[in-house]
Amino acid sequence: MQTTPYARVVRQVRGAATSDGAGVKLTRVIGGPALPDLDPFLLLDEFGTDQAEDYIAGFPSHPHRGFETVTYMLDGRMRHKDNHGNEGLLVPGSVQWMTAGRGLVHSEMPEQEEGRMRGFQMWVNLPAKDKMVDPRYQEFDGAKIPHVQPSAGVAVKVIAGEVDGVRGPIVQPATDPVYLDVTLDAGAAWEYALPEGQNSFAYVFEGDAALGDGEDARALATHEMGVLGGGDVVKLQAGKSGARLILVSGRPLREPVARHGPFVMNTRQELMQAFVDFQEGRF
Repeated sequence: MQTTPYARVVRQVRGAATSDGAGVKLTRVIGGPALPDLDPFLLLDEFGTDQAEDYIAGFPSHPHRGFETVTYMLDGRMRHKDNHGNEGLLVPGSVQWMTAGRGLVHSEMPEQEEGRMRGFQMWVNLPAKDKMVDPRYQEFDGAKIPHVQPSAGVAVKVIAGEVDGVRGPIVQPATDPVYLDVTLDAGAAWEYALPEGQNSFAYVFEGDAALGDGEDARALATHEMGVLGGGDVVKLQAGKSGARLILVSGRPLREPVARHGPFVMNTRQELMQAFVDFQEGRF
């Protein structure tokens, strides 16, 4: 009898405290020394605080070229604007998947002076053929993100990808991403078939959970990431206090990366051109 090829945690990462923008305090999980990238993912930051001084200065105007930024708000309100006239308000439960493409100048500023601000920002690389596309947004509030209960004690918000025939609203053919917000009651378990050939990870942001099966299972505490490998199905099981985690997967691009600050290109020459274009106002 053929057994299920369960994925296991091949690397365990705990985020490091850092700051970005105008001093916003963050936990950097991808994009730091422990895990510089996980193709196609370039960065994953978790932000979460009740202290206004940790976030109130926000992210004033800054440029992007050559990749996508993904903001998922759990708590709080963030207003975004860009130099192309786009503006919107991210509220609890909302997602913004911004394709920077050939370039824009963007700001994200808290629209609150007190209370909790919590969420994630992720950077996803673009293939060479798409790095200079026109910028665009895929933005959805919480009501537009489907919720699925695939088994007892399990609830999933499907941001991108598919669960039990229900597809999330985000579509990106270049990397075919999966982005799930999974809540597990105490002791609850769930299995999910990962897309073949993709790089996948799970990041626990509430409680704790074991990933993998049997002797290969590894426990992840709050604020720990497990990079997955070695199988097609991930098995998740919550600890005694339950768990909440994001499960993310994407097709690797396997292209050279030339990266500096807010620009991600394929060659050093393209990177230098990005700086020139920004300085000369061509974004």
